[in-house]
Amino acid sequence: MEETLPGAPTDDRGERVILHVDMDCFYASCERLKEPALAGEAVVVGMGYEPGDDIGAVATASYEARAFGVESAQPISRALERLPRAADADPADPDAPDPAEAGHYRPVDMAFYKSVAAEVKAVLHDVADTVREVSIDEAYLDVTDRTSWETVGDGDEGDRTLAEGFARYVRERIEREAGVPASVGVAPNMATAKVASDHDKPEGLTVVPPGTVADFLAPLPVSDIHGVGPVTASDLADAGIETAGDLAAADPADLEARFGSRGREFHDRANGRDDREVTPTGRPKSLSRESAGRTDDAEAQREKVRALAADVAERARSRDAMYRTIGVKVVRPPYDVNTRAESLSGPVDDPDLVETVALDLLAEFAGETVRKLGVRVSNLSFAAEEQATLEGYEGAATADASGGAADAEAGDDESASAVSRRTMSGDATLDEWADEGDADATRERRGRRRRGQVDLGEFE
Repeated sequence: MEETLPGAPTDDRGERVILHVDMDCFYASCERLKEPALAGEAVVVGMGYEPGDDIGAVATASYEARAFGVESAQPISRALERLPRAADADPADPDAPDPAEAGHYRPVDMAFYKSVAAEVKAVLHDVADTVREVSIDEAYLDVTDRTSWETVGDGDEGDRTLAEGFARYVRERIEREAGVPASVGVAPNMATAKVASDHDKPEGLTVVPPGTVADFLAPLPVSDIHGVGPVTASDLADAGIETAGDLAAADPADLEARFGSRGREFHDRANGRDDREVTPTGRPKSLSRESAGRTDDAEAQREKVRALAADVAERARSRDAMYRTIGVKVVRPPYDVNTRAESLSGPVDDPDLVETVALDLLAEFAGETVRKLGVRVSNLSFAAEEQATLEGYEGAATADASGGAADAEAGDDESASAVSRRTMSGDATLDEWADEGDADATRERRGRRRRGQVDLGEFE
């Protein structure tokens, strides 16, 4: 079931509504999700780092750690000079680091980060029909068909747009379902939405309605304009161009002569012009729904899974998608994530099968306390193919239980139709969220490095 904010109009709304969702210090936020005691503490996540070592590089640093001069891509040894390990602090030892000036260092846990990213992306694909996934921790959404720039009265605080309410809903839903904070920028185009999401981090929400874009951008440093890196900003400063307003007022012909076609692009973006469409990076590889709520009632858990299964199956059918894998997620307190899945012989569009398999997989956790449940279909197919059947699932399950010969003939065409069970520790692979070979994605990665987080691929 697709969710739309109440009151979203369906008439012609003119300007597009674009959201840029950027997770705040994503890897550090994931570590805090695992260890709630790290909330408000300086956290450094290191690539190639092991506890107690001084080798590796900083993948991300929390805002508290950045206050001590810790930056992304910085050697761990240098980070430790600026922010000693909290594990080495001892208030009773005058030679030990001060606990108030020490940080918590953690090695990268990509499997966990991927599982959290999958939850975030599931929310984004549920609230928007068009999603461009730039990386594991950010995406553009075109939600023009879900909300609008229409204003509504808000008492003493003045009028607000429906788009702002929708963006707030998206941000709060990410926090609620994935457990990590995000900043959201809302604007009529991609470039401005990107600037807006960076404007009030962390956990920011900045809305730039049509007609206000140029005024919003004008006082910002030119380096805030999407695509302008440190070298270009320095070159522009040499020409007396230091703010977006300066850039907007500059002669576009002069800019083009100096920077090529990028000069004209910089001029357009400084003036709030960007006609790029939010183009998906590819069809989704999975569809899922989750529901939070602590319970140890087995029947209540089954009812919740039935509802989630029906919802996921309906979403797949609405997108003309069939699926080869059906899975469940069971999260036990405090955050013990367990995923189970059944792989079928071929693609299906069968809501009853989704429910049957999901309930079968849930049975392993009967009687246990859970804080969140989810149902997922994956290995999607958007082409008309012969479907597997419910009878095929039941037959394969029977053969598996009786130790039939099918298992011994794994390479045989007939045995390939059997359903195989897989136990997985995560939902998505990193490349599901990557955007390889994309110029915009390359610029995004550079921007993330300046803001304090890098892609792990930059170290590989």
